[in-house]
Amino acid sequence: MTELLLATRSRHKLQEIREILAPVPGLRVVDLVEAGVPETAEEDGLEPYDTFEENAESKARYFHARTGLVTVADDSGLVVDALGGRPGVRSKRFAPGDATGLERDRANNRHLIDLLRGVEDDARTARYVCAVALVDGPGPARHVRGETEGRIIGTERGDGGFGYDPLFFVPELGRTFAEVAPAEKHARSHRGRAFRALAELLTAPR
Repeated sequence: MTELLLATRSRHKLQEIREILAPVPGLRVVDLVEAGVPETAEEDGLEPYDTFEENAESKARYFHARTGLVTVADDSGLVVDALGGRPGVRSKRFAPGDATGLERDRANNRHLIDLLRGVEDDARTARYVCAVALVDGPGPARHVRGETEGRIIGTERGDGGFGYDPLFFVPELGRTFAEVAPAEKHARSHRGRAFRALAELLTAPR
């Protein structure tokens, strides 16, 4: 049985990633609470970099150092072409203000809608990105990445998912990520693609 520490405090991410990795034989996913890792103020400064990969590795190395466990962390976000790639690595804290939790998601979505007012539908192209870093010792981290192409719509649709999902319309589905069942989302999402690639890393002979 391989024990893998999942370095996130996000309940939504934890649930999604557990579901995605559930089919991997012999893998036990441990969260930070189960690993006995108390939250500290230091964690707020673990994502200072300009790339998803650097931020993911920063988190994975930090929690590996605290626990000694094989650790995986991701950094995910929304890249909107009409906004020059924003919000990108700042997706979690995109809107002005200091809202938290669900209210922060709502503020981010309102901010995104406001910034895209007047932008034509065919110019609202965007992609979700998920970069994953795996750290199991002092050597180089191993990285995988997943992306999903879509378009930002002008009003929220659906009550599933989290974050920008109610605005992220996937043409091949004809719906937003907030309008589809979890299994259908995992099959096409950036996080699903990245963590299935991670599963291949974990099960491949070294």
